[in-house]
Order: sequence, then C-alpha cells, then structure tokens
Amino acid sequence: MPPVGTAPVSAPIAVDTPEQPQHERPHCEQPQPEQPSPARLAARILGLLLPHRRASDPEFDAAPEHFPFQLAQLADFIAAGEPIVFTLPGFPCKSPNPAKVLGHLPDEGERLSLTFLDELCARIGRIHPPGARILICSDGHIFGDLINVPDEHIDEYSDELTAMIEREGLHRLDTFDLRAVLGDLPYDEKRARVHERYAPTVEELREQVLTEQETLRLYRGITRFLTEDTVDFPGTRSALQRECRRRAYGVIQRSRAWGELIAEQYPRAVRLSIHPQPAGAAKFGIRLLAAADAWMTPWHSAVLHRPDGSWELLRNADAARLGRPVLHAGRPSHYESC
Repeated sequence: MPPVGTAPVSAPIAVDTPEQPQHERPHCEQPQPEQPSPARLAARILGLLLPHRRASDPEFDAAPEHFPFQLAQLADFIAAGEPIVFTLPGFPCKSPNPAKVLGHLPDEGERLSLTFLDELCARIGRIHPPGARILICSDGHIFGDLINVPDEHIDEYSDELTAMIEREGLHRLDTFDLRAVLGDLPYDEKRARVHERYAPTVEELREQVLTEQETLRLYRGITRFLTEDTVDFPGTRSALQRECRRRAYGVIQRSRAWGELIAEQYPRAVRLSIHPQPAGAAKFGIRLLAAADAWMTPWHSAVLHRPDGSWELLRNADAARLGRPVLHAGRPSHYESC
C-alpha cells in the first residue's frame, strides 16, 4: 500500500474554560467491552467445526482444547487481523464405478458440499470479521493413473466444479489443481516430478502401516475403495485385491506428496481433510454430508433427498432403489425418495 501523505496541522489554540459545576459535568463514557483474545476467538471458531468433524475416534468427546495445532494456526490469523485460510485436498473426480455414482461430472452431492463449506466460512466471518476462505485442492490428477480415471474426465470434473462455485455465488471458495503446477508439462511428467520431490518411499509407508494405527486405517480404506471402484478386472478376486493393495501404497504416496506441495505453497493455512482424523492430529477431518459410512464422499456416491428434507450419501445402486432420479440441466443430479 502506498504511504499516505499528511497535511500540516495548526496547533490548537489554548482556551481557558471555567471549571463546570459538579452537576453540569458530562457523564464519563462507559468503558468499551474487552475484545476476546485471539485464543478465545480461535476456540469459538473451532467450536463451529466440531459438529462436522469426520473422526477416526468418534467415541471421543472432543472439545476445542483437544486441537492445539489448529488453535494456534487460527489464533495466528486472528492476531494478524487476516482472513483465515483453510486448505482442503479433495474433490478429485467421480468414481469410475457406475454402481456408486451417477456420472463423471459433479452433481447435487458436490453442490450441497460446496454450499456447506461456503456457509461455514460465512459463520466464521460473523465471529472473525476478516472472514475465512477455503481453497479446494482438487487432487484427481495427482493419482488419476492409479485409480483408472482418464485425465480428460478429471479436467471436466474440475472445470464443472469451478463453474458450479461461480454459478452458486460461493465467493468464499477457490480451487487449485495440478494444472497450476509446473507449467504446460504433460500430466504424467507433472505426477512424476511431484512424486519424486515430495512422496515418501514405499518402505517408509509399509513401516508406518505396521506401526501406526491411523496409517493402517488409511491403507485399508483406500484399498477398499480401489477394489470397489475397479470394473472389468480380468483376473481373480484375490489377484484384484493384490493389485489394489499395491496401488493403495501409490495413492497414499501421491496424496502425501500433494499435501506437502500444498503446505509449501500455503504454509500458514489450516489443513482440513476428507479422511477421518483423530483428535490432536495436524489435519482436521471434516464431514461434508450425512452418510452411514465415515469414508463416504460425494465423489464416491449419489445423493438421496429424504421426505424430511435431509440429504444422505448412498451408493448409486442403493439410492436408485429408494428414490426416483432427478435431472438438472439435462444431467442426472440426485434422487428424490419415493
């Protein structure tokens, strides 16, 4: 910001004024209420996130004080009087399994999730006037070759996601994907370079799977998704499971690499995650929509609109048995309960 010029100001003229009688003196101004400290505001903001927490320890009665890492990050933005920045790796692409999703483009599940995230930022803005923003770091390209989704479908998904944000006026959300990294290089080369620079080795991950409960849970969850999402596999069931276990390590490697790249680009941001997280982790797991499965996301499912007005994520095949399909702009959007 350019420096602001100052004009010379004349010295005020001193004027002797007689002392006012006691009964004519103006009342003293009431003291202004003390502003909450950054730490207290950070706890209030975390309290807004807690009802939507995607937890790997759901039995734990979590409170703001159980998240010291996030509290410190939030307080840093608050003390600086700056908008809070969250990063959320996710919204990669639709599952390639038609039994799980309506198609390869974003639908009502994404629209509802994006609207929820934007409204969450708006609620934070009522506590912290500079507001909050969420950067959606779409990670489809980073492991598209491992999940058997073509880059063209990932491009179309990401472009429609950005268009949906604009159409819905969700101005507190932004998007970021591999197209913003390493210029015009082909996707395969971009993936290779990001992997080489940031990814842990397979040996490191195998050791973590053996010794860390959270990494084991992640490995099993991704293996399950890969198994469910693989269609027309020519081999046996056991061969498919072996193949998916191998690819699961690659997906975790790339996901970790993507997270490291984002952290390098946005080192102060508060990291959200669509995967279940324990209390006290460096990432805060966030649930986008109601689902019976803690791992389910809009890009692995379809949405059913219940008679009571609620929305639920279900496998496409299950939602189709319970509702009738609804089209939007000529494309399948969701299901309405029969």
